[in-house]
Amino acid sequence: MKHPPGLKGFLLAMGLLLGLLLVATGLGLAAYLALSARLDLPGWSVLVFALLVLVPGAVAVGRLFPWLTDWYYFLPALAFLLVFTLYPIGLTVYLAFTDYSGKRNGFPDRSTETRVVAHEGARLVLEAEAQEALRCDPCVGEVVEAYAEGQRARARIQAVEGATLLLDRALPFTPAYVARVNAFHFVGFKNFAFILSQANQALFPVFLWNFVFALATVVLNGLVGLVLGLVLNNRALKLRNLYRTLLIVSWALPGVITVQVWVALLNYNFGAINRLLGVLGIYPIPWLNDPDWAKVAVLLVNLWLGFPYMMTATLGALSTIPDELYEAAKVDGATPWQALFRITLPLLEKPMLPILLSAFAFNFNNFYLIYLLTGGGPAQEGRLATAQATDILISWAYKTAFSAEGQSAYGLGAAISLIIFAITVAISLVNFRVTGALREVR
Repeated sequence: MKHPPGLKGFLLAMGLLLGLLLVATGLGLAAYLALSARLDLPGWSVLVFALLVLVPGAVAVGRLFPWLTDWYYFLPALAFLLVFTLYPIGLTVYLAFTDYSGKRNGFPDRSTETRVVAHEGARLVLEAEAQEALRCDPCVGEVVEAYAEGQRARARIQAVEGATLLLDRALPFTPAYVARVNAFHFVGFKNFAFILSQANQALFPVFLWNFVFALATVVLNGLVGLVLGLVLNNRALKLRNLYRTLLIVSWALPGVITVQVWVALLNYNFGAINRLLGVLGIYPIPWLNDPDWAKVAVLLVNLWLGFPYMMTATLGALSTIPDELYEAAKVDGATPWQALFRITLPLLEKPMLPILLSAFAFNFNNFYLIYLLTGGGPAQEGRLATAQATDILISWAYKTAFSAEGQSAYGLGAAISLIIFAITVAISLVNFRVTGALREVR
């Protein structure tokens, strides 16, 4: 069989390789689940079983499709794509429709571990009252894990009578202990309904600030970068290379360190900025303690971090404009302002527009700045504890997933992540439509 030409051949090759990886992974997972019921296997043994299937499978598929062997160098890339991209996406979508959390994580609750004193088929007799020991009321329907040395198995409780448990299946070994499993369940659209029911306390205000933050950042950074780029592009300016170097320092330094320095500078009591304002006779400003001033502080710090990038991009775009255009305009009697508005800015539009759009997309999910500078705070009346004054959608999702109401609400955080994905796609489509990017691609 010859290699199919063009795009069809490429898609066929990628489909076969992806299918081979999925089959090997599925069989490896099935082998792990089958053996883990009898043996205490580590999680990484799934990879061993998958490789034992993948290697002979690749040989067999290569004999069936000889032309496919030329594409085997894609296998590592596809494997990483599955593990680090497709699997997290699929897991996020799955968890968004469950009540998975710190309390419902699918693992046994070791605090409920109870000794089994007698075992007969599906019937277990515990050393204490079942409801009290396993802390469940009612216990019917709860999942328990029974284990002995090197063996473990899970079953569902069908009936409880004092210290006796009746399981839905007989255990293949004699268990020494049993513990209740913190099982999580499929809840459908319950997480999304909860988010929408409290939209006025979280979703709407957080989204509004998120949009304003991303847009204001692009506008401020773009204007400052444009002005500095125009100034530094002037060949008559002395020491302009020195100015470029000094102005790019904030971009060259690690952002994490820079933000931590700004946290110290903006401290209400001891920060250098408020001390300087005190010398000038100005009352100290609660930069990080007041909801409105905290938003101003976030924008100013992001301006410090982002304007060098816009300045560098502007300088690069300006270098593509031919000098002959300005010489011709000067001969025609154009003033510098006329050259700016008739030549420079129109010719900067096309190269700068994709940069501005990408900057908007980046700042729309600029988690590290919000998390390190304000932590999403300060607190604001009428808001959820996980959606405070400067929280953006991604920080709200993070705080919900890892600190919601004192526990980790992963399912709820995953649902918020899907909402963020939908909003981001919608905004991107609007941007592409307004700017005509899709028309240019077509």
